[in-house]
Amino acid sequence: MITILHNVRSQHNVGSIFRTSDAVGVEKLYLCGITPAPIDKYGRPNTKMLKVSLGAENSVGWESVKSTTHLVDRLKKQGYFIVAVELAPRAVPYFVIKRTKKQAEKTAIIMGGEVKGLSPAILKRADIIAQIPMCGTKESLNVSVAYGIIAYHLQIRNFMI
Repeated sequence: MITILHNVRSQHNVGSIFRTSDAVGVEKLYLCGITPAPIDKYGRPNTKMLKVSLGAENSVGWESVKSTTHLVDRLKKQGYFIVAVELAPRAVPYFVIKRTKKQAEKTAIIMGGEVKGLSPAILKRADIIAQIPMCGTKESLNVSVAYGIIAYHLQIRNFMI
């Protein structure tokens, strides 16, 4: 499984996503758009992120990429099953996602930025859009919390297929 972060601004959220990615065995994190990386463009460590990631940036491969849509197009050509996580009209509850064994072996999760989420251009490229049903008055969870729920669910489902 791989993960794509599209314009996730918060260094703390990205650090937390690195730790969760390590815990669930994610192969690689793609840091797209304005998503910060563990090392900034001047080669300096991103101390706020590293404080939260606790070294997971060393055990999970990562790459900074400018265009999320170009990356998704490339991954689809490589046979990845693309799961976008977003509140959208065609979204389904995450727990009803069904994948073939082949899809489970090559799944990419896309998480959007905290404010704007994922663009229509990204959503139309997704094989499925997943959402986390909410019971309270808030419409969404923190991006790193939502990622943890989705990533663990999809990895556990990998082991059950």
